Amino acid sequence: MKREDVKRIASYASRFTFYLTPDTLFSYQAVNSFVDRPLRLKAQSVLTDFILKEWLLIASGVGLVLTSAYTKHLPAYSILEMQVLFVLFALFVAVKGLQHSGLISKFSQSIEKGKAIPLKLVVITFFLSMLVTNDVALIVIVPLTLALNINRRDILVILEALAANAGSALTPFGNPQNLFIYWFYNLSPAEFITAIAPFSLVFLVLLVICSLAVNTSSNKKPPIEAQEVRKSSYIYGVLLIVVFLTVLHVLPVSAGILVVLYVLLFDRKSLRVDYALLLSFFFLFGLAENMKTLLAAEMRHSGHVFLFSALASQIMSNVPAALLFAKFTTHWKALLWGTSVGGFGSLFGSLANLIAYRLYITHENTNNPALFTISFLVIGYVAFSLGIGLYFIFGKIQ
Repeated sequence: MKREDVKRIASYASRFTFYLTPDTLFSYQAVNSFVDRPLRLKAQSVLTDFILKEWLLIASGVGLVLTSAYTKHLPAYSILEMQVLFVLFALFVAVKGLQHSGLISKFSQSIEKGKAIPLKLVVITFFLSMLVTNDVALIVIVPLTLALNINRRDILVILEALAANAGSALTPFGNPQNLFIYWFYNLSPAEFITAIAPFSLVFLVLLVICSLAVNTSSNKKPPIEAQEVRKSSYIYGVLLIVVFLTVLHVLPVSAGILVVLYVLLFDRKSLRVDYALLLSFFFLFGLAENMKTLLAAEMRHSGHVFLFSALASQIMSNVPAALLFAKFTTHWKALLWGTSVGGFGSLFGSLANLIAYRLYITHENTNNPALFTISFLVIGYVAFSLGIGLYFIFGKIQ
């Protein structure tokens, strides 16, 4: 045994002399347990950290296995679902490339110098989600928010998630379930927007008030040094536009291959995206398909479409909820309101919630994921309850 090893073991043993007799002071088993204790504690800490950060992946995977066992069949994944996963991957890569290029950091510093930062971020998220979907809006805005040198970024990310869900509800192409309802019931843009406008506009007012109440004084940390904007920012800007046009169905899904090819050839660092989130989406799509099989035989009453679709969204997310309940009702307004309100509340209510949540807890400059999770759920369910109240005030009288 080396001299350094003897000293280290003696050091550990000396801390516990009170509990040991002279005969057992240098007992190999006793000293070894003392040496191993810090390693065990570190391993437990790593495991706890993993569960807190990756609980969504674990829960969705377990849910998929259990529901598949109960229904005695594996879920069938559609081409559309695979396309969604591919487009999400292309988005993650393009945004990661913009982060590496320094453009997002530069833009965040320009916002940080202005006034009413929370208001600007929330309003931008609201209106951007109307045009490029709630998922894309959050993929762009949340990293921008987390790059700011301000306090209360956790509350801002939660408000942005609410703004993305409320804003995207106002247009037929704001989110996937809106597009489905719009086409399935053969609606005109005017009647669609008129039906859901009270929901979106009331929440816009509430979110503006909340954002003005958030105090985002600068951190005591020194400001981040200005990062040089690389020439690749122009390329990634173009690639991001290509992905946006793909989401809007202006370009085919295959156009996203341009993003993959570019990073494979010139910037492989941008491939380091959140694969755990993509795998969670894969599990959730399968879980939703299994839940659809389980619920289809039970749900027959269209009169409760709003409440059932809103509550079902808490488990299976609002996209599959819209696909499921459209088969059992002609009350498209109730379904539209139900899936819109259902986007609030649980992390499963909307894919946008999952994106905002994951972007925050996996960011290098954030901490305390448990507290953020509790805050996200509490504020989300307050909004969910308000949404239910708004339906019985506005939705029922239309």
